[in-house]
Amino acid sequence: MAQETLPDRTPAAAGPAGEPDSAGGRGPGAGAPRGRAARLVAFGRTNGRAGWPRTLLAIASGLVMWLAFPPIDLWPLTPVGVAMFTFALRGLRPRTASWLAFVGGAAFFLPVLTGIVKIGPDGWIILSLVQALYFIPLGAGIALVTRLPAWPVWAAALWVAEELLRGNVPFGGFPWARLAFSQTATPLTPYASLGGAPLVTFLTALIGGLLAYAAVIVLDHRKGSMKAAARPLAVALGAAAAIVGGGLAIPTPTAGDPVTVAVIQGNVPRLGLDFLGQRKAVLDNHVRQTRELARQVRAGQVARPELVVWPENASDLDPYAEPDAYTAIDGAVRDIGVPVLVGALVDTPDGERVENRGIVWDPRSGPGNYYVKRHPVPFGEYLPFRDVLTKLITRFERIPRDFAKGTRSGVMRMGPVTVGDVICFEVAYDKEVRDVAAGNLLVVQTNNATYGKTSLPPQQIAMSRLRAVEHGRTILVAATSGISAIVAPDGTMIDRSREFTPDIQVASVPARTSRTLSDRLGAKPEWALALLAAGAAGVAVATTRRKNEGK
Repeated sequence: MAQETLPDRTPAAAGPAGEPDSAGGRGPGAGAPRGRAARLVAFGRTNGRAGWPRTLLAIASGLVMWLAFPPIDLWPLTPVGVAMFTFALRGLRPRTASWLAFVGGAAFFLPVLTGIVKIGPDGWIILSLVQALYFIPLGAGIALVTRLPAWPVWAAALWVAEELLRGNVPFGGFPWARLAFSQTATPLTPYASLGGAPLVTFLTALIGGLLAYAAVIVLDHRKGSMKAAARPLAVALGAAAAIVGGGLAIPTPTAGDPVTVAVIQGNVPRLGLDFLGQRKAVLDNHVRQTRELARQVRAGQVARPELVVWPENASDLDPYAEPDAYTAIDGAVRDIGVPVLVGALVDTPDGERVENRGIVWDPRSGPGNYYVKRHPVPFGEYLPFRDVLTKLITRFERIPRDFAKGTRSGVMRMGPVTVGDVICFEVAYDKEVRDVAAGNLLVVQTNNATYGKTSLPPQQIAMSRLRAVEHGRTILVAATSGISAIVAPDGTMIDRSREFTPDIQVASVPARTSRTLSDRLGAKPEWALALLAAGAAGVAVATTRRKNEGK
């Protein structure tokens, strides 16, 4: 908070109409604001410091954005939080804005990632603060591009660039809590079918930028001059309304050949068992629920499914090496009489690593095609810098072997359809889901037992709902302990389980083959918006340098 702001001419908004602003740029209104309006526009600037008002506004913006995410789900607050964040940074020097952005980011990530506390308070705090570091270049960029005309557009593109960086670097990134993942059952959700999660993030941030711009217009006009502000204010609010209305007008088709599916949630025993006993009990629970499904089918209580999905880690006992595990799984699959996608941990041939597999288990021929998780979790399923870290942090001894990274496609045949499988953490990654969207159905196998009763399971379900719309596919979410769900291609919930409760879900769902525009465009919208952000930041730097040289 001790960084300097710009010299005494904080630039006013640069608006669509392009009127000259009080600093000689282009923005709403002519002449410098006076009196109370001037104090509001340049609030928080004291002796070259950012000031507590801006700092508190940055913190509040992070907390407001957090409230938009599951399980609280006050989704309209995301653009409000973005508006507050932008308003707090606008007019500052980039280095000052970077600091405030980090503070706002910490206020956002610490509560939104509270589920991580289950693996240790230190891990939760460190991960949250590392994520907040990505807001440093975001803040600097917003401080720069808000000096340009049409700045809400460039600021929104910067959010996409920040999420692109955070979702890829380092160790494959951590794309949790993207703005798009707060908009999974809202008027903005249908945009995912056009440009994926990046487009939803962009439009969410753009609405926030337009709200910030509207606030600047109001505060930049002294009492009695609001008539001059009417036009740019109407443009800003009208543009925000048009974005919302446009989403409502986008069709989300759900037609497809009907296929009856089943999702099994066996549940996880919580106490009273040793490690081996716990693993066997989890497998037994899923076998028991599958046999119960078979009993209900024979009794005519539910329709016979054409395929069944078990969750990740339904069998932590390697069925290829453990005869009892093989027999239990095979018996349950034969009882239901249709292919079952079995989540199991399997040793690699050299015994040095473990594969997290989704195995297509046929009632006649047994285990066949399989998918191996391609994006294991760093510091959870594999340990970077193992030799060094195990000496420094004894907790990492709990990861005795690394999980292998899969290389084969997750698109596999199951009965009358193909399914595209991703495992747990992978649903947050655009590429991993896009790569398997060629399947008629999408499957998310997950094990949320460690994070049960926290914010993480409902956030993961929200991601699945967005993916359903993005790719126009039914999604089957199978979790060991919850939340399991069947999600229609338009994102509506067909069924949803409670946590830590055995559950059987059976439904007839559409199996689709048509591709969305998002599928056809792939990563192009994200990269285009990120490059737009970089270009705008570059123009702002060059423009500022020329102005400074001209003084």
